Amino acid sequence: MGDVIPFKKKTAWQKHKGSSLCRDGFHKWQVVTERKFDVKQGKLVTEYRCQRCGKTKTELL
Repeated sequence: MGDVIPFKKKTAWQKHKGSSLCRDGFHKWQVVTERKFDVKQGKLVTEYRCQRCGKTKTELL
C-alpha cells in the first residue's frame, strides 16, 4: 500500500515561510567564482549565488 498524504491547509506561518524577497525575484547575488574560462563558448564566466536562498546563476562576459 502507498503512503498516506495529508490534505490539510497550510497555516499562515507555513505559507509565508522562507525568504519572501527571493520568492518575488529580488535575490541578493554574491560572486562565487570570478572569471572562470568556458572552453566550449570561449568566454569568461562569472558565477553568482544568492546569499538568502542559495540559487546560482552564471553570466558570460
